[in-house]
Amino acid sequence: MKIAFYGSSLLSSYWNGAATYYRGLLRDLAGRGYAISFYEPDAFDRQQHRDMEAPDWARSIVYDATPEALRGVLEEAGYADIVVKASGVGVFDAELLQGIIEHSREDALKIFWDVDAAATLDEMRADDSHPVRRALPSLDMVLTYGGGPPVIDAYEGFGARRCVPVYNALDPTTHHPVGPDPAFAADLAFLGNRLPDREARVEEFFLRAAAALPERSFLIGGNGWESKAMPGNVRHLGHVYTHQHNAFNCTPLAVLNVARDSMANIGFSPATRVFEAAGAAACLITDAWEGIEQFLTPDAEVLVARDGQDVADHVAALTPERARAIGQAALRRVLAEHTYAHRGEQVDALFRAAVVRTEAVGPELARSAA
Repeated sequence: MKIAFYGSSLLSSYWNGAATYYRGLLRDLAGRGYAISFYEPDAFDRQQHRDMEAPDWARSIVYDATPEALRGVLEEAGYADIVVKASGVGVFDAELLQGIIEHSREDALKIFWDVDAAATLDEMRADDSHPVRRALPSLDMVLTYGGGPPVIDAYEGFGARRCVPVYNALDPTTHHPVGPDPAFAADLAFLGNRLPDREARVEEFFLRAAAALPERSFLIGGNGWESKAMPGNVRHLGHVYTHQHNAFNCTPLAVLNVARDSMANIGFSPATRVFEAAGAAACLITDAWEGIEQFLTPDAEVLVARDGQDVADHVAALTPERARAIGQAALRRVLAEHTYAHRGEQVDALFRAAVVRTEAVGPELARSAA
């Protein structure tokens, strides 16, 4: 089957946290026989910060961020069996969503794939005319990369025929244990872009912990932090490319995950970084959020912190031996349950069941019965 996927970027993780999610899932689906075309706009300097060339497992189409180029790539939706519009493309989001509905074949599966469901749902609650709310009756399903029962209930309450979380996971071919790199030496490291709905939590869980442990070393990577006032024991790296993530995770004594406000509030939303760190056998400390046990066991496979003081206490008590034991336990867990092969199997089953249903009763009856 042919998939036309309209997303933010497959080729660049620059201001694009969904990149590794797209790569892991689509690479696995390609291995299952899907022919994938990925359409991404040339926007936000992402093409100037590529960390991957066009892969052999997907046809990569980079289009100019203009209305003319948009019309051209939308016309290609008509050749696909499955058409996906991801959230957060950043340019022409409303036009892309409406465009896949207008240009797709009647019998094609039409999917909205939400990589920031909590934020999208907040927007939908505030706006009766939100493009996603208007599009739901014409879509076969909504897939999300997190959220659990609260997100499912909310989307189906807005009229989605079906909503299924497809969680972040590990691609062990790209994220795995490596030797340490002195450039990333620290007692605790955090990687994440400076975003309005994350900054206060980074102040609490990372900077407060650093201030409480002036004799320990802290490292922060990601865009936007260069103008942020930080304690003297915090070193800022700037953008960390995907190929550096393994060393970034493997070198420090521990690494920190800090959820965005909306993700923490809704729960069941492990960031990509959680699985990347576990895949590198890093000792991970995460802020507390509902559902963590579904992915990693607290105190055995991950350390959970309620606030910055908890983070400081974990770092102060952590020995290299315990850090290694936690990291190795996390690696075993994610390899057994949370790889993109597991997620690809889930998505493949969803797609094939939907196609069989459509072929059996026709697209209109299939959608009305969903």
